[in-house]
Formats: sequence, C-alpha cells, structure tokens
Amino acid sequence: MIAIINTGCANINSVRFAFERLGVTPEVLSDPSQLNKFDRAVLPGVGHANVAMKRLIEQGWQQAINEYNKPLLGICLGMQMLCDDSEEGNVKGLGIIDGSIKTLQTGNLTSPHMGWNNIKVSKEHPLTKGITSDDQVYFVHSFAHEVNSTTLASCEYGQPFSAIIAKDNYAGMQFHPEKSAKVGAQLLTNFMQWQV
Repeated sequence: MIAIINTGCANINSVRFAFERLGVTPEVLSDPSQLNKFDRAVLPGVGHANVAMKRLIEQGWQQAINEYNKPLLGICLGMQMLCDDSEEGNVKGLGIIDGSIKTLQTGNLTSPHMGWNNIKVSKEHPLTKGITSDDQVYFVHSFAHEVNSTTLASCEYGQPFSAIIAKDNYAGMQFHPEKSAKVGAQLLTNFMQWQV
C-alpha cells in the first residue's frame, strides 16, 4: 500500500492518477500517526519551501517521516524538503538526504527551468533501472540540489544539478515523474518495486 502524504502543498491528484494508471490505488494520508501502516510513501510538493516546511512541521509530519524505514519518495519540492536546507526562504529542511538546495544558475536560459530535459544516470540503483541518458523527464523548478554523493542522476540547465537522489530508504526526484509519460511510469514502477 502506498501513502501520498498530504501537507496541502501539492497537486495530489496528478500523483494519485499516475499510480492508478499503473494499477495501484494509493491512499492520500493526512494523519502522520498512520504513516507506518503503509509499505511505501510519496511526499509531493509544489510552491514555496518556507511555507511547505512550516506546514509539514505544524501538521506533525517531521517525526513520522524521520522515523519511517520503508521506501519514501519526495517529488519536486517534496524532494527538496528531504535535504539539509534551502536558499528559498533560507529554510532548514528535514536533513535526511545530504545536500543544500540553491538557486538554479540558468545563465542566459529562462528561469524557472520548465519543460522536458534529458537526465544522465551516474549510479546504478533500483530506482534508475531501465533509464538511459536518452530519456527525458518534465521539470518545473528554479531551485536545485547540488550534485553530490547522493546523486543517482543529474541534469544540466545552465549548471549541473541533481535530478534523482537517494540515501538509505529515502529518495527524491526533482522533476515530475507523474507528468513524464513512459519514462515517468518506468520510474514510478521502479519505486514500487524498490526493496530496502
């Protein structure tokens, strides 16, 4: 059973529909005390890091997520909240996955980074099974995780940044797998099959 963590900072339906297309019906969860009953969990997020972290803490999710020992996937802002800190609002994150979230230095390119882009897999991992450097996924963001030892796949838009990160049972995707067509479906399938 998959829980979609509802902090009120995401379009839950697009994530739910993506899993339903794969034959799984996740449960949208608003009660942190119920999290451990689920085999895996997804933390989506859209909006401003400061607001999202405040809501997450106020609603009691911080401890529940920190103590969760099964696969958990953060998507977009959800991924960023799993990290140490963010320049967006100078906010402290959950500190679960090493690395800081910094403003994406796009140079002459438009910001935010919005649209399809290639990802380059740098580490073998159950989450990246069947993904190649020809594969494109859909991004919408203006802040990004620095490439470091937790990076499984990266992308380049003005600068290199992490597209997929993982540490222990926690992982994050900066892009939206639920909006990334067949490649996104493969990634979500990989997440459902990931054993930790």
